[in-house]
Amino acid sequence: MFSGGEAAAAAPPAGGSPGGRVSQPGGRCRAGSFSSQICNQHNAEAPNLEQVFHRMAQTEPNLDHDVSWFLLPSYWAKLVVALISFLCFANSYDGDFVFDDSEAIINNKDLRAETPLGDLWHHDFWGSKLSSNTSHKSYRPLTVLTFRINYLFAGGFYPVGFHVINIILHCTISVLMVDVFSILLGGLQFSNKGRRLNLAPKTSLLAALLFAVHPVHTECVAGIVGRADLLCALFFLLSFLGYCKAFRENKEGHHFSIFWVLVSVILGAVAMLCKEQGITILGLNAVFDALVINKLNVLELIQKLLHKDKSLENIGLLRKGLLFRITLLMSGGASILYIRWRIMGTGPPAFTEVDNPASFADSLFVRAINYNYYYSLNAWLLLCPWWLCFDWSMGCIPLIKSVSDWRIIALAALWFCLIGLICQALCSKDSHKRRILTLGLGFLIIPFLPASNLFFRVGFVIAERVIYLPSIGYCILFTYGFSLLSKQAKKKKILAVAVLGILVINVMRCALRSSQWRSEEQLFRSALSVCPLNAKVHYNVGKNLADKGNQSAAIKYYREAVRLNPKYVHAMNNLGNILKERNELQEAEELLSLAVQIQPDFAAAWMNLGIVQNSLRRFEEAEQSYWTAIKHRKKYPDCYYNLGRLYADLNRHIDALNAWRNATVLKPEHSLAWNNMIILLDNTGNLAQAEAVGREALGLIPNDHSLMFSLANVLGKSQKYKESEALFLKAIKANPNAASYHGNLAVLYHRWGNLDLAKKHYEVSLKLDPTAPGTKENYNLLRRKLEQLQKKGGA
Repeated sequence: MFSGGEAAAAAPPAGGSPGGRVSQPGGRCRAGSFSSQICNQHNAEAPNLEQVFHRMAQTEPNLDHDVSWFLLPSYWAKLVVALISFLCFANSYDGDFVFDDSEAIINNKDLRAETPLGDLWHHDFWGSKLSSNTSHKSYRPLTVLTFRINYLFAGGFYPVGFHVINIILHCTISVLMVDVFSILLGGLQFSNKGRRLNLAPKTSLLAALLFAVHPVHTECVAGIVGRADLLCALFFLLSFLGYCKAFRENKEGHHFSIFWVLVSVILGAVAMLCKEQGITILGLNAVFDALVINKLNVLELIQKLLHKDKSLENIGLLRKGLLFRITLLMSGGASILYIRWRIMGTGPPAFTEVDNPASFADSLFVRAINYNYYYSLNAWLLLCPWWLCFDWSMGCIPLIKSVSDWRIIALAALWFCLIGLICQALCSKDSHKRRILTLGLGFLIIPFLPASNLFFRVGFVIAERVIYLPSIGYCILFTYGFSLLSKQAKKKKILAVAVLGILVINVMRCALRSSQWRSEEQLFRSALSVCPLNAKVHYNVGKNLADKGNQSAAIKYYREAVRLNPKYVHAMNNLGNILKERNELQEAEELLSLAVQIQPDFAAAWMNLGIVQNSLRRFEEAEQSYWTAIKHRKKYPDCYYNLGRLYADLNRHIDALNAWRNATVLKPEHSLAWNNMIILLDNTGNLAQAEAVGREALGLIPNDHSLMFSLANVLGKSQKYKESEALFLKAIKANPNAASYHGNLAVLYHRWGNLDLAKKHYEVSLKLDPTAPGTKENYNLLRRKLEQLQKKGGA
């Protein structure tokens, strides 16, 4: 059942000594020891590198030997991995833009063709200037560039194309994992003809499948914003594979290729331009070089350094080029980080307590213990990815404040396992075991370091997307553990069936989770059972309901969000807004006043507070609130619009016109501000000016039927009947069910003398809105006039 087919390269026989010690003077090296490739000889030439690799292939312990699993040719293995990874996430292809997609894609001006391409290099991931103090400093221009290409090819914001690219990227990465795991689990070895040997075809296939179907990857694949992680992972792996290419002997007979080392550094920089984690590949390449290429025993090296052992000279690091290569990697990494820091322009981003409450704790003990608890939760998500949530902030994970908290057990379990693995990785006499465990821990821990809060504060508690790269290390450790169990188990096929069952369950879990990411409603509601204490979850459910017009249900969730987090100003603002629309002005004012007390620079809350105060006829307070909002957000067209409405109510016509003009300068497509200017000028008898403003507005927004209607009214009063008629008919064509459009066109015909057409449109208007008093009165006047005309005609 589990052993059909042939491997791409014949697996070497089990057994043999892993070796690793330099022979005594005399110039002979033990077969199978990479460290003996460049022996401690002074007169003999270094042996041919490919021959040494070939000898190693005959002596390296074979991880596949005791594993009952599928044995497939390399191309079949990759095809299987690609197909299964596609099946996991295929149902997300027609999903919507959800959660962060709105800010990163729909509201990001860097995707538009009119935005110069050069701006991408000065803006953050969300389209804000990196030099701004409000920027999150997430510098990912290459990811934004792919979004822009998606947008241009699709001709707009159509999510299908974005989702398809994400799925293709994950399939590509999963296929690359077959090669990566064959190196990490089997070693970097070549045949006499220079072909790299796959010494672990079974285990590399298993590890790649585990990676392909891990449910924790759903956020990266089904959420379009996760493309940053996918692109980062792609170039991360290409950088690693490029570094491995450096050790194929070139035509000049050099032991490594500087060209491929530099290519690896460049690919690492590209990975970082997709997402910040990408820079960690340079550290992993150095670890791989030391452990796999140079077969260093870390514990032995540390002991010799501590004791200043003269035998350090025999390690031959300089002659093997390890220090030179590490210097290249470190220099490249330092240069990349320096350039990145200069581009940022200012210090690190400013996050709030709700984003990462542990990092704001006064006690170092509380911070440390909670950071470690977060690590244990990340580890649990890798082990048991059943409870997944789009957001883990705002009370989802309450802080641990004392050692009596039972959750301390999770920390103890995490460090017990880690220390055990580290001890085995350092102290085991089996060099093969040391290598795999160290690489597994390296790929698990090093890519996670930027998200660990150790070097700088991050803007989240837990984020499933940041586990995409660390899951490589998890897959290595899981697969190695499976091989050890298989070695001890008497019924190997039962163990293999159990692992196959895990893969099947993960595929089903991926399919379910990716379907939840298809719409915001499903995504937000799925989080209620996972993080019921998360105020942001309740806020997002409420916002989704409010957007659909279900205000009563939205109020319930907004109230719960405020209850869970009494300082949640965005929930207060949205709840106050709904209460304002329901004319519950007193409570709305209390909520909005509290929101601006908690966050004095919250411009939207100041504006909404002004609207409520205006409705309560407290005009001076309303004006002050509007100007406070503008003070904190100078480019705020909606606030200028509402300020104009206040001035119009106070008959301060010049101030109203100036406020609305400011709104249209900041936002030329602000239809309501243009409309109000036309109507105010019309009502005050400034018909020529009203006509000029109307024509200007229609030049900017040519398809706005409300502007057509307003300008048509002005032209009718100016006795430009033909032009007015054309605009009325165009407005009616765009919005045929507007009773006022038909009613005012009827008035135009009435004045113009086209009484039959006037009668027709009066009747249509009254059919659409029977209660319109002005239309009814005009219609009655017309009927009396028609009756009089009929009488005169009869006489």
